[in-house]
Amino acid sequence: MLDAVNWAILLPIFLSVGVVAGILAGLLGVGGGIVVVPVLYWLTEVGLLEVDQSVAMHFAVATSLATIIPTSISSARAHHRKGSIDLIMFRAWAPFIVMGALIGGGLATQFDATVLTGIFGVVAMLVVLNMLNPRPFTLADAPPSGLLSKAAIATPIGVFSAMMGIGGGTLSVPTLTLLSFPVHRAVGTAALFGLMIAVPGVLGYALVGQDIAGLLPGSIGYINLPSALAISIATFLCAPIGVRIAHSLNPKRLRVAFAVFLAISAIKMLSESFIA
Repeated sequence: MLDAVNWAILLPIFLSVGVVAGILAGLLGVGGGIVVVPVLYWLTEVGLLEVDQSVAMHFAVATSLATIIPTSISSARAHHRKGSIDLIMFRAWAPFIVMGALIGGGLATQFDATVLTGIFGVVAMLVVLNMLNPRPFTLADAPPSGLLSKAAIATPIGVFSAMMGIGGGTLSVPTLTLLSFPVHRAVGTAALFGLMIAVPGVLGYALVGQDIAGLLPGSIGYINLPSALAISIATFLCAPIGVRIAHSLNPKRLRVAFAVFLAISAIKMLSESFIA
């Protein structure tokens, strides 16, 4: 049970995390989950959030996905005003991302927390290595137009993003840049992908988390609504700030910013997986 003392400590933490996550969501199109997940998990480790460690990672991922819904809406609106959302690309990939998110939300509960953190860290570090490369590797001169090709690329983005509680940008931005997509448009379009991942992911975690012991009061399945609301207030307000920063940077600096942020998060999650 969270008492007044817990909330006096937690609320400033939640709002601070929300500010950082919101700015990064707008800046990098990542939804903010890559910041929210490690912090929520850490709060369970130190005992400020009294969640059983056997379900702590699932709680962190699910609650993070819930915060991504308002964050993605705010970020996508701001990017749309800047003309940086490619609606053709969005319509082409969105159905497969939704399908993948539904699969990922169900699969995540079948894995131990260390598996989830390990997947998170390894995938992120591979992305970092390519984005910091002075001459990043590309797979094609443009995203493929075939139905099977789109399904093969977009569905795994939805699966792994939902499993890890992150918006689409963490995987879709580097994937799109591998396909020679301009980085500013990749970031903007990824902000909208985040909504397509979060909604089915939240539904999945809400359904499969019924009657699970060791979760906080005010939870629907694995999702803790008070925690998600406190973080979301700040992310919603701060995402447009990140969008303005993104559009003030040249593409090279935006790639470096994305890679540095991702490396920090990857190291944190790998330490949770292999050192714990």
